[in-house]
Amino acid sequence: MLKDLGVKKGINLGGWLSQCDYSDDRLNNFIVESDFKQVADWGFDHVRIPVDYNIFQSDDGSFIEKGFALIDNAFNFCDKYGLKAVLDLHKTAGYSFDEMETEEGFFDSEKYQESFYKLWGEFAQRYGDRPDRIVFELLNEVTSEEYLERWKKVAAECISRIRAYAPDTYILYGSYNNNGVEQVQYLDAPYDDKVVYNFHCYDPLKFTHQGAYWTSMIKPDERYSFEELDIDEAYFEKLFSSAIEKAKKHGAELYCGEYGVIDVVTPEDTVKWYKTIHKIFEKYNIAHSAWTYKEMDFGLTDDRFDGVRDELLGYM
Repeated sequence: MLKDLGVKKGINLGGWLSQCDYSDDRLNNFIVESDFKQVADWGFDHVRIPVDYNIFQSDDGSFIEKGFALIDNAFNFCDKYGLKAVLDLHKTAGYSFDEMETEEGFFDSEKYQESFYKLWGEFAQRYGDRPDRIVFELLNEVTSEEYLERWKKVAAECISRIRAYAPDTYILYGSYNNNGVEQVQYLDAPYDDKVVYNFHCYDPLKFTHQGAYWTSMIKPDERYSFEELDIDEAYFEKLFSSAIEKAKKHGAELYCGEYGVIDVVTPEDTVKWYKTIHKIFEKYNIAHSAWTYKEMDFGLTDDRFDGVRDELLGYM
């Protein structure tokens, strides 16, 4: 189980090897060794590292050693500071969860799917001998329900190929609606006992994403306080209930790969939200990774948290 691996309380390194401009400055300097030390000093046991395919894979499918060197260094820093790592493929050829991206066609293209399998096969060959340190996450967020059946087939095929090189590595995969927790119930039974159901939770979205400029699901000018929206433990317990039941049915685990609150919300209300969702994570032993360590409109390192950070860390 993930908890036996020591993967329970993590944080994302968002905006480093994904959702970025891919400049050498960004790739080499946005996250450095001191950041891994800080994450460990704050009491996290793992980092989730979102990565985009184009850092590792050219248009012709060949691999980019410069990209693998970046992740090699990250894993070395994890080892040095006692952290485990989740390697999350945030974007693949032909598919992105982001409304602002133009990648498309993945679910209808054998070429794109084969590129996806090839990349994961390479990850498995390079890192599959470290199942005690590294967890694989197949794809960040599948958006529409229309992709679900095709996604389940692609995921099963990909896992089978990974298993040729990484028989013992834990693998995370989630459902549609951007890894929605209520959509976990529609996934197939896990491929094997090392496959974990993955979900994200930014509920209610109008609280956690108020003011967001990158999604059509939010009215940018609307603002809400924590108290206005009746957010309590019962809210999250009900929200998670079908996923908890699904995992129980198959003897599987749940992992929340992203959850967090935008910087428009006051630090005090942010703490209240984290405290509330954390109680359900603890009650059902759900491993989790907060979004995110630095900047990206959700950063834990932001100065605004200086007065409440210690308290906030207690609920992560």
